[in-house]
Amino acid sequence: MSNYFAHESSYIDSDVSIGDNTKIWHFSHVLGQTTIGKNCSFGQNCVIGPKVRIGNGVKVQNNISIYEGVEIEDDVFLGPSMVFTNVINPRAFIQRKDEFKKTLLKKGCSIGANATIVCGITIGEYSMIGSGAVVNKDVKPYALMVGVPARQIGWVGVSGNTLEFDEENKAVDSDGRRYAIVDETVEEI
Repeated sequence: MSNYFAHESSYIDSDVSIGDNTKIWHFSHVLGQTTIGKNCSFGQNCVIGPKVRIGNGVKVQNNISIYEGVEIEDDVFLGPSMVFTNVINPRAFIQRKDEFKKTLLKKGCSIGANATIVCGITIGEYSMIGSGAVVNKDVKPYALMVGVPARQIGWVGVSGNTLEFDEENKAVDSDGRRYAIVDETVEEI
């Protein structure tokens, strides 16, 4: 039996798995066949599922809907009112539930407030999406993305701080981690 907290105003469907120490706050709903890991936090007015998988240590701020087709790995941050889509060409009068596109958020990435993540893409490990950005293409690990449509303006480390690379394409983060640019991608060394 899992030991999690759900505010009395929230609804948790019966066929859901929620890990220990997870907190689900006011006016949220977790739909069926959803799996949520340990030590997660969901703010007010969140809808999760159905059939969503969320890792451990994920922080979901207020007013977020995580739709079928979205998979979230460990330690991901979702800023207030950010948006996921799950169909490329939605119409109110056409059912497209068999066309949901998979969206994958890799370990440690952060999505800023009011950003939009268009379905069918992968957001790389430890990347950072700026507030209000519209992401419609895959994002490299450690990439710093801003704008509409989102474009890469730099790199960030595991700490979330901007990396400054030297003439040998190497950088040291404020936490002491070391990085290198290899084949137009950042790697921890």
